[in-house]
Amino acid sequence: MELTPSAHHDTFARDHLPPPGQWPHLLFDLPGLRYPDRLNCGAELLDRTVEQFGADRPAFLDGAGNVWTYGQLRERVDRIAHVLTSDLDVKPGNRVLLRGPTTPWLAACWLAVMKAGAVAVTVLAQQRASELAVMCEMARCSHALCDVRTVDDLVKAEVPGLRITAFGGDAPDDLLSLALARPAVYEAVPTAADDVALIAFTSGTTGRPKGCMHFHRDVLAIADTFSAHVLRPEPDDLFAGSPPLGFTFGLGGLVVFPLRAGARALLLEQSGPKQLLTAIEEHRVSVLFTAPTAYRVMMEEMDRHGGHDVSSLRRCVSAGENLPAATWDAWHARTGLKLINGIGATELLHIFISAADGAVRPGTTGRPVPGWQARVVDRLGADVPDGQEGLLAVRGPVGCRYLADPRQGEYVLDGWNVTGDTYVREEDGYFRYVARADDMIVSAGFNVAGPQVEEALLAHPDVVEVAVVGVPDELRGQIVVAYTVVRDGVPRDAETSAALRAFVRSRLVPYKSPRKIVFLDALPRTATGKLQRFRLREAHGEDRDEDPRRDRLGTP
Repeated sequence: MELTPSAHHDTFARDHLPPPGQWPHLLFDLPGLRYPDRLNCGAELLDRTVEQFGADRPAFLDGAGNVWTYGQLRERVDRIAHVLTSDLDVKPGNRVLLRGPTTPWLAACWLAVMKAGAVAVTVLAQQRASELAVMCEMARCSHALCDVRTVDDLVKAEVPGLRITAFGGDAPDDLLSLALARPAVYEAVPTAADDVALIAFTSGTTGRPKGCMHFHRDVLAIADTFSAHVLRPEPDDLFAGSPPLGFTFGLGGLVVFPLRAGARALLLEQSGPKQLLTAIEEHRVSVLFTAPTAYRVMMEEMDRHGGHDVSSLRRCVSAGENLPAATWDAWHARTGLKLINGIGATELLHIFISAADGAVRPGTTGRPVPGWQARVVDRLGADVPDGQEGLLAVRGPVGCRYLADPRQGEYVLDGWNVTGDTYVREEDGYFRYVARADDMIVSAGFNVAGPQVEEALLAHPDVVEVAVVGVPDELRGQIVVAYTVVRDGVPRDAETSAALRAFVRSRLVPYKSPRKIVFLDALPRTATGKLQRFRLREAHGEDRDEDPRRDRLGTP
């Protein structure tokens, strides 16, 4: 696809897009996806929404209950955009790193970067100096807007030439202090729809991040596909969730989707399961985004303390990892709500297979979201018959474009994005998750899907969390090892291990039962909540036993 003329003065991002022959095929058949050539997603999400719904509607709330109307949000965004282009000399196309906990001010900074025509590089408040240095170097960041409470690690990264501007402090050169002196109206840069707006880094589940470049039209496309056709938000909805804004799951679910619908978002700095339950009850949250693990923990918390009032909820989205049918069933029984399962990827920005309401089928991910297509293929890209396992391949209005990364050729095959997930397409068009392709365990010639074993273990009342991996074994090639978190008070000993293994054997063929169970205090996860299976594999050695005191991952 030929690119339109860019509004960027700094052309680094466009210059480092993959070669055209390595791009996936893009689909814009859905009427809502036919965007004009000139498009600024910040202006569309804010200015157009104000025009449609009015300036007095609430847009953002913080954990303390402070409310920002759409009019106040636009004024603050526009003042920050003036600071960017005047005081900080940010040029269209410059990469601006954004870092901080989830707050309305961080969201306002992102919108200001969009309106100023720069490229937002979203990172996590928890990422450390060494990680930040790598991402800044890869994206050639010239500027950073950073919550004053998280500046230290960014300074320690010692990124050459990076101009760091803190916000939320009391210094005279604080971003928010500078913004008070700037005009309250800013005319958005008329960026091209295919100008890069965002560089999002994969969350490191394999230990090696990749920079994913997304256009202004991509940001709107995720709202005009999954949100508009599956989630179907209403203007009176209040969104909340656990994913941070540095994670595309959170950016979409807590900023893009509510603003596109004229709704509200509760932006919480602390958003663990307990905090979410409190927020749902206190603020009457109606749309929730979080991961399957959080739903399980919330149910335990409700049972342990006699319940929380979650009656305001009407839409609950689960993504980030596989949603076991047992978790879906338990949440439905506990709340009467049908979890909206989904699979997304940083490479594709948000969810592309899902189902809601009467279309939900527990144990499956769903069907392709309107505007998207999906297939199951072999490693050469040929279709696999329905009912057989293969690799998930998808395409739609958003596609993988790695930042100067040779792995582009691994992710895109014959115009399709091959996500690295093993799936089965059922005869009626539903897609059922099997495993990550690199998580398939081959033991003594048998294929064992780790998530299937995990689901069996999660059905045991003593198991809170579990991750199943294959580790090298001289005799069998690999053996199945289950890293398990059990309820408080349950002995973490050989007797419990034997009972859990027997429980799995009672539900699955014996060869799928773990050869070994290792008890942990918690599973290792990224700051976005994704399980880091590579850490479990790396930690496993020949001398390991089932004594949790000898496990260096017990307190990740």
